Amino acid sequence: MDLPQGFNVPATDGQARSTLWTKGFCFDLCRSSVDKRSYMRLIQETKNILQTNIKIKDLGEVRFFLGIEFSRSSEGILMHQRKYALEINSYSGLGGTKTVGAPVEVIQKLTSVIFDQHVHSQHDTVLNDSGSYQRLVGRLLYLSVTRTDISFAIQNLSQFIHSPKQSHMEAATRVVKYIKQALGKGILMSSTVSSKLQAYCDADMGSCLTTRKSVSRYAVNIGDSLISWKSKKYSTISRSSVESEYRSLVSTVVEVVWLIGLFKELGLSIRFPVDTS
Repeated sequence: MDLPQGFNVPATDGQARSTLWTKGFCFDLCRSSVDKRSYMRLIQETKNILQTNIKIKDLGEVRFFLGIEFSRSSEGILMHQRKYALEINSYSGLGGTKTVGAPVEVIQKLTSVIFDQHVHSQHDTVLNDSGSYQRLVGRLLYLSVTRTDISFAIQNLSQFIHSPKQSHMEAATRVVKYIKQALGKGILMSSTVSSKLQAYCDADMGSCLTTRKSVSRYAVNIGDSLISWKSKKYSTISRSSVESEYRSLVSTVVEVVWLIGLFKELGLSIRFPVDTS
């Protein structure tokens, strides 16, 4: 039997296995040059083959998956976690509090217990129940799957999981207040067709007061759609701001090269040069 586009039958240990490259999924994310008719035809052919071999049930377009909600419009697909954000607000008991305009305070620098002991600071006490802080940060960490605006704040708060202080709990509470002002905010996968890849990166030298290590971050877009982002503290200390910026650029280039290779395997073309800033 002739297999449809996207299937192949490699021979492994005397057995034949079928492998499907899900171009349809990539089409939703990237809006590639593949026309919608071919995309829908490939999905229908896949469904027909599965129904003839195993018992399946077609649930239609995905609307809710692992706490992530999908809303479709003419502008594209919006991935958000509004229901999950409401649950976090209810768990924290902050339903009646005022909202804030930013997830972190500009002048605030969080420190560890070891740092306070070294500088003989005693104004910030350790939490008696660290479990409440750990559970809250864990929930916020999963929320950052679709809320890139809080990824830096959560990366910072997750460093104090083992011995949280009162200031850490107040900072985590501030993130919850920030989320409350826009519960349905998320990631928009634009319906605009584009093959232009854009990458943005930055570094904050010596932002960690305890270790004096820098924090780098990057975001990669294809067209108007955000497809990759990261915020991470370096494992070693940078000796200058130039070094920290270059290391951030290297991390961004590594991610861009990997994405270009992925798109090439999926048969998608990327317009060069890639814009970086």
